[in-house]
Amino acid sequence: MKQLLLTGIFLLFTWQLLQAQQQTPLKKKTTMQLNAGIVTAKLAESKKFYLENLGFGVSFENEFYLLLHTPDRTAEISFLCPDHPSQQPLFHRAFSGHGMYLTIEVSDVVMWYKKLQQQQVPIHIPLRSEPWGDQHFAIKDPNGIAIDIVQYTRPTTAQ
Repeated sequence: MKQLLLTGIFLLFTWQLLQAQQQTPLKKKTTMQLNAGIVTAKLAESKKFYLENLGFGVSFENEFYLLLHTPDRTAEISFLCPDHPSQQPLFHRAFSGHGMYLTIEVSDVVMWYKKLQQQQVPIHIPLRSEPWGDQHFAIKDPNGIAIDIVQYTRPTTAQ
């Protein structure tokens, strides 16, 4: 009798599980991540800048490629030596230093501003609050890439 009861419970559980799977078909989960890549001969300078000033870590490194991650490992940036024979021609030409910026969102922009000032990192746009809700400042990396360090806040005016 006990065996029959356990078998019945098992069959009921299995049936409910199958019913639930039929009602909610399995959806294929798609993901996408972005890794900004910079072609530059300044791998050592870039590594030093991002590690010492922004707290990034090294995910991977070899003689022609450097992959760094943010302190919380939610984003990455890579640096690739120009004209490297292992790479296709599309990835040979070095970044010219214009027409690109990065945004790094932080939870305490004032703390980062003071920290980078203390580290004597040149500040290219002083800390400011924008009416649309950004509180931010800007620096540049060794490649000339503008980095907007921002904390999103509530807008001060209706947009």
